[in-house]
Parts: sequence; C-alpha cells; structure tokens
Amino acid sequence: MFGSSTRTALAAASLLTVLGHKSAVMAQDNSNAVVVDGKTFVLNGDNVSYQFRVNETSGDLLSDHFGGSLDGSMFDAPPVEALGGWVGLNGRFRREFPDHGRGDFRIPAVRIRQSEGYTVTDLRYQSHDVIQGKPELPGLPATHGGEDDVTTLVVHMFDNYSSIAVDLSYSIFPKYDAIVRSANVTNKGTKNITVEALSSFSFDFPVEDLDMISLNGDWAREAHRQRRKVEYGTQGFGSSTGFSSHLHNPFLALAHPSTTESQGEAWGFSLVYTGSFSVDVEKGSQGLTRALIGLNPNQLSWQLGAGETLTSPECVAVYSDNGIGGMSRSLHRLYRNHLIKSKFAISDRPVLLNSWEGLYFDYNESTIYQLAEESATLGVKLFVMDDGWFGDKYPRTSDNAGLGDWTPNPERFPEGLSPLVQDVTDLKAGNTSTKMRFGIWVEPEMVNPNSSLYREHPDWALHAGPYPRTEQRNQLVLNLALPEVQDYIIKVIADLLDSSDISYVKWDFNRAMHETPSPSNDHAYMLGMYRVFDTLTTRFPDVLWEGCASGGGRFDPGVLEYFPQIWTSDDTDALERVTIQFGTSLAYPPSAMGAHLSAVPNAQTGRTIPVTFRGHVAMMGGSFGLELNPAELHEDEKAEVPGLIALAEKVNPIILTGDMYRLRLPEESNWPAALFISPDGAQAVLFYFQLRANVNHATPWIRLQGLDPQAKYTVDGKGPYSGANLMNMGLQYTFDSDFGSEVVFLERQ
Repeated sequence: MFGSSTRTALAAASLLTVLGHKSAVMAQDNSNAVVVDGKTFVLNGDNVSYQFRVNETSGDLLSDHFGGSLDGSMFDAPPVEALGGWVGLNGRFRREFPDHGRGDFRIPAVRIRQSEGYTVTDLRYQSHDVIQGKPELPGLPATHGGEDDVTTLVVHMFDNYSSIAVDLSYSIFPKYDAIVRSANVTNKGTKNITVEALSSFSFDFPVEDLDMISLNGDWAREAHRQRRKVEYGTQGFGSSTGFSSHLHNPFLALAHPSTTESQGEAWGFSLVYTGSFSVDVEKGSQGLTRALIGLNPNQLSWQLGAGETLTSPECVAVYSDNGIGGMSRSLHRLYRNHLIKSKFAISDRPVLLNSWEGLYFDYNESTIYQLAEESATLGVKLFVMDDGWFGDKYPRTSDNAGLGDWTPNPERFPEGLSPLVQDVTDLKAGNTSTKMRFGIWVEPEMVNPNSSLYREHPDWALHAGPYPRTEQRNQLVLNLALPEVQDYIIKVIADLLDSSDISYVKWDFNRAMHETPSPSNDHAYMLGMYRVFDTLTTRFPDVLWEGCASGGGRFDPGVLEYFPQIWTSDDTDALERVTIQFGTSLAYPPSAMGAHLSAVPNAQTGRTIPVTFRGHVAMMGGSFGLELNPAELHEDEKAEVPGLIALAEKVNPIILTGDMYRLRLPEESNWPAALFISPDGAQAVLFYFQLRANVNHATPWIRLQGLDPQAKYTVDGKGPYSGANLMNMGLQYTFDSDFGSEVVFLERQ
C-alpha cells in the first residue's frame, strides 16, 4: 500500500504516462489498470474504463464515465449551473458516493444518524492508495485475485464535522471488465453513530434512456426475467425476508432500449451478499439516472461506537458492449475463477440421485440401500440421502419434528450411518470400476419446537421479546448472530462428516426470518452464517457442498464463495426449468446450477414431458442428477436414462468451464436455444428446444454465435462447415410434437 508521498517518488522514477497534455502515475509497471492523474481516477479493463474525480470546490467525488475504453485524453466536463428551483448543485452533479442532507434530494448511498439525531453528512476527499492485488473483506465473502489479476484503488473520505470516515474500495479485474466496490464506514469520533443506509455500489448515469432488467419470482418459479423502462422517479426492488430470497435476486442490469442479447451496451451489478438487500433506480428531475445496490436500510440500523467500522458487502459491476449476453459471460468467468473457492468450481461434478422425490420421508436403512443400488445400476456415481434420517427423541418422520437434533434415527439406522455409508460406497456405478459416493441432506440453521435442541435452548431461536414465534413448515430459525449457535452448528456438522465417508452435503434452508430482535440482527446473522460456512468448507475441502433454500431462495454470490453449486429450484418440471435456468444464467454461471431429471407426472405441475427433453434441460446445469425412484420408471425411460447420463457426462466439462450464448430466450420464442463453447474454442455444444408443436408451418434456423468465422467445424460428426456459415446461416431442426430437443456437438477441425 502506498500513499501520496510514495506516488511522488514513483513519478520521479519516471513511472509516468501521457494522458493528453497531462501526466499520470501508473498503478504498476507496464499497466494502466489504475491511473491516477492528480485527483482524477481511471480504472481500465480490456474493454472498459471507469473514471471519476474530486470536485476541487466541494471535495465531493463526481462520476465521469463508466463504459467503453477511454484513450487516455482528459477533458473537463462542462460546468454545472445552479438554475432556478429547489435543486442546487449537489442535486445536479453526477455523484460517486452521494451522502445525505445537503441538497441532493435523490436517494443517498449512505445515511448516518448521529447521536444528536441529525442525519447530515459532509464527506470530502482526503487521500487515496493504490494496492496491487485485492485485500479480503473482514467477515464477508468477496472476489479474490493476485497482483496479476486485480488492482485496487482505495479512496479515503472524511467528514470534519462528525469525524466519520468512509473508505471506498475499487478493484478492477481487467480481463473481465469488472469493477468491484465496497465501503467502510468508521466512527472516528467519541459518540455513537448509527448507519441507517449503506449502498455497496452507486453510479449516476448521464442523461439517456435506459431499461432496467431484474430477476423476480417466488418459490418454484424463481429467476423470471423482467425488463422495464426507467421512468422519472424511483423504482426498484429488494428483499426483506432476511435472505436474498426467491422473490428478487440481488442483481440489476441496465441497458439501452435497443440493447439485445448480442448487441449494444449493458451494465450489470451483482451484490456479493446473502441477506436482505435493496436495489434503487432513480431518474431525477435533471434526467440523470442513479442506480444503487446494497444493504436493505429497513434491516440495518447498525450502531458504531468510537473506533468501530461497518464494512459493506461488495458489489461486482461489469460493462459489456456485446449486449446482455456479453455482460453475463463476464460475470460467469469472474465468478468461476475469482469467487468460488471450492476445488470443485470447474471440475468433478458426479451424476447424482437424490432420494427426496423418490421416497420423501418414507424410508429406512434397507429401502435407502435399495434405492442406492438401483441408482448405481443406471450409472449414477453419487447417492444423496435427503430429509428424514435424523432425530432420536423426536424422530424426523415428517416435517414437524427433529430439526436441530443431528443424530441418526435409531429406529431407521440401528447401528448409525456408518454401515449404510460403507455399503453404498462399495457399490460400483454402472458397468465401471468407479465406486459410488455418499451424500447427505442437512438444514442446520433451523430448529423444530419438537426437538431436544429447542427444549434445551429455546433462547437460540430468533424471537422478539414476548411476540409469538411464527412457525413456517413447522420450524423456527436459529439465531446465527449468537456465537454459541455458530459453534453448535460447526460442531454437529463436523462430527457428522468425521463419522463416515460423506463426500457431499446438501445444505438446505426452508423459511424466511420473522420476529428478529432488532433490525441489525439480520446483518449480524449473515456474518455468523459466513463464519460457519467458511469454517466448515475450510475444514472439509474434499466435500462437495450444495446450497439450497427451498430451491433458489439463496442463489446469490455470497453463497457461491463457499458452495460451488446451488439447487436452482424445487420446481423440477422441465418446461418451467427452461425459463428458470435461462433466467438464472443472466447473473450466474451454469456451472453453479443444480438441475435434476425428475419423474412424471411432475410433482409440482402434474405435467408429463418426454424423458429425453427432461434430461436435456437438466444437463444444462453444472450438477446433473436424478430426482426419482428408478424402480418406478417406465421400461422405455429406464432404457434411455443410462444414455442420458453418459451424454450429461460428455457435456459437463463444457458446461463447467465454457462460455454460454443465449441464442433465443424462452420468454420470446417457442424455440429457445443456448450454445456453450469451451475455453479454447475447440468444442461447443448446442441445446435446442421446441416447446410446443409447430403444425403445418416452417421452422426457423438457429444462428450460432461465438465461433471463429475462419475455422471449420463438424456438427455431430458431419461437415465440416465454416464458422461463418454456422453463424450467418445457421442450423435447422424439426420436431413432430411438443417438447422436442436436440443436444448437438461441434468440434473445430
């Protein structure tokens, strides 16, 4: 880390570059990732520049540019005049970190209530540092990288009237056109202050028409894409459930109205956080559009004593001039390589069978083993025992008891889990020598009132004084803000994993928070939860962890740092899953999605869809599996499943590491399609679907993207065809009925 004097010495050592008529200090030798020119700051990626500066009069930070690469020439923005009306200069500037109470009537990025009760702040630039690499965020998940990957600019701001300091941390990942920002608020005074609102990222766009794109839904219909025009006034969304939630995802995209999947400018903002959040977009009276994403102010009220600091979660912001698809691919690459820490991030996702929709709660040791044996016969390589295996005094034979008591049910497993685990892991998958792996379901953040844990520690459950403790799914939420609760969860899960050869854990979470003791408890819970996740995943790095929250209720970047895959939705209907998975891919890599082929009629919709279509949809996720009882498959389905498993294993390496091009969207076409291209461009796989029968009508061609126009490719062994022809003319497939699908392999010659 170095400050102003060191930068002067570096300048004297000729670490200079010419930016128009001015000279600037470079962040590092032969790199322009961070350029500092006096009090103007530029972060440069391969295809993006982000520029802001200090207003010499007010000491405020003003935004200049977030978009395509700048050539280095500096120019002064035209002066902003305070005209008639109530909006003064602060309300007319594009502000980088807008504070509250001094004439900017737009939504602030930070609001702090001081001990006297007022919420005015006057944050002014004080100094800055440039750091090679990227420091960790204390207690929070965050992107990571070395000196060759990322450079960090820290801007220090200070309010001389209240002794409040704010450090804004900007990290640029040049290869991904990604800027990552977080904020530290420190009380350097002697009296308590309360942080009431804190955004991780805020940016004021210039006057232009914009659309906002988000993901909304509910249980079993997560990640539905919504696109709407940004109007004058405020619009936004968020979560107040205590968690990122099914209702809205902590992701925002802004794009010009003419921007499509493959053309035009798009900006994506993705919050690396699992708790309640807020996204606000405001088009002010001057026509400027402010976008903010951060902690939900209704569930914050974070008190800071003298010397204490609150660190915001970080937000990843990416820019693309290759449409919304380009924005998504930047996020996918960054998250695969610089967020997910698991050894399984881009490899080794065995085909699994989960017992839930096959047996639900109705099983014992022998029926579970029989299900595992039938799974192995099909070629499954990982067997997962879901809910129902635990509870002694309060056995878990339904959803009304047992949560919190993580000991095997002695009636179902008289000798514990070890003999069953040993028997399952001795099985061979299909006609191979590969031994089965064993996985297990847990929901450690929850407790049933009918449990020994609750009877011993009722105070461990979230509650607000005398108010009733509202149950959902017959359960309450343990308060992970309490260190003793964190320690208990760490111990019981560690003991479980130490007891047997368990190599996969499905970590579930099936309700929202109610009756919290204080607004600040929500964020304290997150910090405790992250401590639990970090401790267990560090102690058990060879375990494949999957996140789940009634499906996609916590599908967010905060979980992804610790768990490389997340159960995308409890809705396993293949038709619904096309929309859910395409929507989820707007912000998250398909490698992170758990997707299963389930039985028909489907348990959620009652719909019957051919097994091939179901399998093709499921293998678009990084973790392909089965959610059924093999003994109940029709004979024709049972004959097809081994081939689908083999196909999924062939596809999987490209899904885990490749770039995804959404060629057609399910909400816009009867023929949704996606292309995945391997990192070296040598292989690609096309997923092409027909949702409804196309009677007595021509079928469209599908034009591919992302290929080398000069190269030759085979298509399922036929050809070769030029990349130019495949992208400009395309391919055509026809189907005879509803739910047609093709999985097509391309190889570069």
